[in-house]
Amino acid sequence: KDDFNLTPREKEVLDLLVQGFSNTEIAERLIVSPCTAKAHVCNILDKLSVTDRVQAAVKATKYDL
Repeated sequence: KDDFNLTPREKEVLDLLVQGFSNTEIAERLIVSPCTAKAHVCNILDKLSVTDRVQAAVKATKYDL
């Protein structure tokens, strides 16, 4: 099954993104800086070949990531 080479941390971030959390909320939950959370989100969008969070959430749901 294709997991798009997401790291375990990126999968955690993606799960929170799917739940609708903002970068700031993701940062608070994972105890990282908002910049780190944003970097994870950017990496996820790149790896999933999508341009925004909504497309990432849709693809994550479709592929059961």
